[in-house]
Amino acid sequence: QVQLVESGGGLVQPGGSLSLSCAVSGNIFSFDVMGWYRQAPGKQRELVALSKRWGSNQYADDVKGRFTITRDIAKNTLYLQMRSLKPEDTAVYYCNADQLWGQGTQVTVSS
Repeated sequence: QVQLVESGGGLVQPGGSLSLSCAVSGNIFSFDVMGWYRQAPGKQRELVALSKRWGSNQYADDVKGRFTITRDIAKNTLYLQMRSLKPEDTAVYYCNADQLWGQGTQVTVSS
């Protein structure tokens, strides 16, 4: 059974940067689309970014230009580099591939 394990969350000040990782126990190349989602308290889970084998990556409007999603095939790992973080980026961030979800990692942006 393929598993997704996120890491890299934490507390960061506004304007700071953070990098999330999603380690895939199987072959990451087998997934045409992988993504990062987030869920803030009291809100629905929302798309942050998608990594596509075929075609351009996709980003939510409010993270464009600040977040970058990449896929390292050799390491079977999906990354999300986040910069210029804002308090409204505070949420639990989840990695997704097909019907699989990771356990989530907390990102808190606060001074």
